Amino acid sequence: MSPYRELSRARGCGGPRILVGLLFAGFALVSYFSQKSTNPITGEEQYVSISAEQEVALGLQAAPEMMAQHGGPSRNVEAARLVHEVGSRVVQRTAAARSDYEFTFTLLADPNTVNAFALPGGPVFITEALLARLSTEGELAGVLAHEVGHVIGRHSAERISKEQLTQGLTGALILSTYDPNDPSSANTAQVGMLVASLVNLKYGRDDELESDRFGVRFMTEAGYDPRSLIGVMKVLGESRGGAPPEFLSTHPDPGNRAQRIEEAIAAEFPQGLPAGLVP
Repeated sequence: MSPYRELSRARGCGGPRILVGLLFAGFALVSYFSQKSTNPITGEEQYVSISAEQEVALGLQAAPEMMAQHGGPSRNVEAARLVHEVGSRVVQRTAAARSDYEFTFTLLADPNTVNAFALPGGPVFITEALLARLSTEGELAGVLAHEVGHVIGRHSAERISKEQLTQGLTGALILSTYDPNDPSSANTAQVGMLVASLVNLKYGRDDELESDRFGVRFMTEAGYDPRSLIGVMKVLGESRGGAPPEFLSTHPDPGNRAQRIEEAIAAEFPQGLPAGLVP
């Protein structure tokens, strides 16, 4: 076959694929950037595709399954009451009280998994394993304030929109580059998927750091010493074990977070912390 005919065949196959890929990419970008809104609590400009009411519904739907994965609610009545009281104090004394979210605070019976997490719309959980490693009420307040920060920051809603954008762009790349007659073109598609996953992991780390900043603000407004959150980072660092490198983890290294928390405290309270804070 002549070089001219070979080139013509390549153009004939590649042109439509590229055009379809561009159309998919354009649709994904327009859909994402048309979802811009202002967070009523933080004032941040965000791209989210679901409403606060939908976030609440998602959280309520997911809560039973998440609790079941961690042994259900704790039977330690006193500890569960403490978690509820400290969490409620963090919400009631901060901007979180002005939100449309329905915050609940649940101690989970899991004695092995050192973790705390929040679902969209307000359900907040902490495991017995993590609570047992905390030394003060202030450290508990720091954990719960951090999770409240995730909800107020609408991080789950942002991740949903970013996932939709990433899937759209990755699909467009695959459509425009993959040729079933050329196995080597699969490498380009695989690289695209890897880049997409790393982008979303980076967003996850940014969310954690932003929630640390919210945690500093919220726990201080609730009357707790924000330096207690640094102690929580020590606990997380000790329980981290053989975790993957920070670059490939959704959670930043606890040591790095401790430094960021110190910086956040200095930025939030340049004249020094208020007196009488609970450690």
